[in-house]
Amino acid sequence: MSILKDIHGLLIDLDGVLYVGETPVPGARDLLNRLSAAQISRRYLTNTTTRTAPAIIQKLHRLGFDVHESEIFSPITATIQYLSHLGTPSVNPIVRDSVLSAFNDFPQNTEKPDYVVIGDIGAAWSYPLVNTIFNQLHSGAKLIAMHKNKFFQAEEGLQVDIGAFVAGLEYVSGQKAKVIGKPSRDFFNLALESLNLPASRVAMIGDDIETDVGGGKESGLHGVLVKTGKYRKGCEENAKFLPDCTIDSFSDLLSCIEFNNSLDKN
Repeated sequence: MSILKDIHGLLIDLDGVLYVGETPVPGARDLLNRLSAAQISRRYLTNTTTRTAPAIIQKLHRLGFDVHESEIFSPITATIQYLSHLGTPSVNPIVRDSVLSAFNDFPQNTEKPDYVVIGDIGAAWSYPLVNTIFNQLHSGAKLIAMHKNKFFQAEEGLQVDIGAFVAGLEYVSGQKAKVIGKPSRDFFNLALESLNLPASRVAMIGDDIETDVGGGKESGLHGVLVKTGKYRKGCEENAKFLPDCTIDSFSDLLSCIEFNNSLDKN
């Protein structure tokens, strides 16, 4: 297995890497505590669109992880930043009620919006909803996808993610969605700017060969794939980018990374 040397910081996916559903990955909390003690800089990149950053922090603290809100990078926050740079466009947010308030600063228009913003709404997807969005796009609205994941790992197994609906809407509208979260290079760059580190000194840790490892490597980072969460054997076979190393679990991270300062592997 390749050893990554002189790493100064980490970008870490959350669901599937530190926990699955409501269950922490064994050893993950202990390793994060050791990284904190060694002052290894970290940012947490999540594609979740069902919780705001404060709600994500509440969950992490409930599961025993010592993480600060300033370390969280989510598509919701990045989408708000993106829309703010455009002024005050009208939006039709296709999101859960739990995060709807995040869009309060923008006029909401469910008939002829400037932008349709797609997040995870679970089983609320329906043909009438897809057809309504299609007609809004056909009438001139622009499509924003807070991410484009194909599937995710839930406690009951793999579940279809919003990428399937985004891809379908792109196909029928002839329009390419603006993707905000991973694997967007802009999203990775925001986290790197926060770390104040070059991509060559940072490793991305994730369970998704495409959005985590592929997106990170396309942005110049090193990629570490964990065999937890949505990982499935053979997922690397058709991947555009291969990980620099693959480990069984986040708790095994020190077997493939040497940091810029001393950190005992035992």
